[in-house]
Amino acid sequence: MKTLTLLRHAKSGWDDTVSRDFDRPLNAKGRRAATIIGRQMRTLSLAFDHVVASPAVRVVETLDEIVAGYGRTLAPDWDRRLYLASAGTILDLVRDLPRGVDRALVIGHNPGLEDLVLLLTPDVTHPFRDAVEDKYPTASLAELQFDIDDWDDLTSGSARFTRFVRPRDLDPTLGPDAD
Repeated sequence: MKTLTLLRHAKSGWDDTVSRDFDRPLNAKGRRAATIIGRQMRTLSLAFDHVVASPAVRVVETLDEIVAGYGRTLAPDWDRRLYLASAGTILDLVRDLPRGVDRALVIGHNPGLEDLVLLLTPDVTHPFRDAVEDKYPTASLAELQFDIDDWDDLTSGSARFTRFVRPRDLDPTLGPDAD
């Protein structure tokens, strides 16, 4: 059995004057959301054999805040291919994970993460899948399980969607901003 956890970076600041999208930092709400998700990861006793993350500034800062809440060090492999990656690119990266890795955490961006969840889960009514179809918010965590021995055996629709945690589920003030 393999478990794949997909984490979208936390909310970034659009009002920061950075010259490249890659360098956009988190805003205050994003920092809070990431810390709360980290605490939830600790509460749920989530553990990972391998972590892969986009090296974008907002992902690096998300990981810092996750670790603050989680209380454990996560030493990711920084992989530039994850920056704004498509579902297909992320799937290729996951299929290349070492066979001995049973619990992987991938931290990246949308729409690739959302598209990957929808690709890997059966297209049936399911509360978590329905929520992702609606929106995969920043700092949200999706957990998928597979009855496979090798990551290379991942196929469309083969995942069991076991968990979807959004920051607003833990703190309503982290929900969508009012217009």
